Amino acid sequence: MDFIINLAEGFMGLFQEGANVFIDWMGSIVPLVLILMTAMNALVNILGEERVTTLARLSAKNPVSRYMILPFVSTFMLGNPMSITMGRFLPEFYKPGWAASIMQFNHTSNGIFPHINPGELFVWLGIAQGVQALGLNITELAIRYLLVGLVMNFVGGWTTDFITERISKQQGVTLSKEFESVAEAEAN
Repeated sequence: MDFIINLAEGFMGLFQEGANVFIDWMGSIVPLVLILMTAMNALVNILGEERVTTLARLSAKNPVSRYMILPFVSTFMLGNPMSITMGRFLPEFYKPGWAASIMQFNHTSNGIFPHINPGELFVWLGIAQGVQALGLNITELAIRYLLVGLVMNFVGGWTTDFITERISKQQGVTLSKEFESVAEAEAN
């Protein structure tokens, strides 16, 4: 009988711990994300959606600007998770590649720019502590991590474009590479 009681208490304890985490998030990360989303939408409204779409349109013209420059600017200015939302300005075809690139970039730039992804700063700090223990320079490591990240994020985004092309053909799906006007996007 004690086994069943302990099992039931453990089972309920699991859900209680989940509830505690949820309440903690409601007092920390959820309001932060909501405020960031509000700020992002306000910034887009202040700048004008046409200007932001123009930036995305210019960036989408080639893979280097699409998967290296725009992700860098987005993560530096907006941080994680808001930088991901810049993909909404890209044509449907490029959104999978954008997701691949930006999700990685939110991590590989954390050593130099900790404001980008403070929720996972512990990963960088753990690595940095080990490097410091060896007597090596962590700034040099952070710069290398950023530069390798830029290249690998580009490779990930561009490779995803090729995979998207192949799967689209295989599935008979056509994803647009053209930009909609703001009026068309709002109508959809």
